[in-house]
Amino acid sequence: MREAEGYMSWQHLTFVSALVCIMIICAVLIGRKLRNRDEKAKNKVLVVTAFLIDGFELFKIILICVMNKDPMRWVYVLPLFLCSIQLIAIPIAAFSKGRIKESALDFVMIFGLLGAILGTYFAGNNYACYPVISFDNVVSGITHCLAGFAALYIMVSGMNSMKKRNIHLTMIILGAFCVAAYIANIFTDCNYMFLSRGDGTPYDIIFNLVGGHPVVYPVIVVGLFVLYIGVFYYLYYLITKKMQSKNKSEQEQTKETANV
Repeated sequence: MREAEGYMSWQHLTFVSALVCIMIICAVLIGRKLRNRDEKAKNKVLVVTAFLIDGFELFKIILICVMNKDPMRWVYVLPLFLCSIQLIAIPIAAFSKGRIKESALDFVMIFGLLGAILGTYFAGNNYACYPVISFDNVVSGITHCLAGFAALYIMVSGMNSMKKRNIHLTMIILGAFCVAAYIANIFTDCNYMFLSRGDGTPYDIIFNLVGGHPVVYPVIVVGLFVLYIGVFYYLYYLITKKMQSKNKSEQEQTKETANV
């Protein structure tokens, strides 16, 4: 295998920037096109995205098992990272109904874009070890950007609900994966959800600050996830409230002008 170009090298930044640009353009164009269509039409895009993201990941897992001649290799590539939760969350958002669907849509929107950025620009654990154009990095880049696409598409097309009554369901989804990841880390040498160590990601800052404490470090990481959800909801309500006030003001001015 050729040498890795390096984390934050121009090759790394160029490759992931190209993927992210494609992700944003596709999400905005498709989302705006379908914004005024019915939910069934909007949902078809999520169904296709779910099949694509899981298809790429399944192909990667099968190939890894074959190349390593180890049928149990899949244990080390379970969808228990923050980014890979979307492998489950997007299909739930696409195929479920009711409050479960609403919560899954919100969860994908909240964490999909964050995961896309962390899994491309800040994936020091990948780009420091493998060449930029390699199987691992290409598939990883595609799946992370599919998650980011889904998040932006949900936002632009207006599929999100962001109802306060569903916040606890979003927390439960995150909590369940964190517990599963923590248990998996105990029984394997994995670092799911980066709850064991930073592995070249920004989590290294926290890991070093607490001296790698086995309890304090994962608690802080999970706490940051929860804080992020809270901040996201707060900013969402703040922005939407301002937009509603602006629209109301414009409508009142239009009425006054019409009366004159």
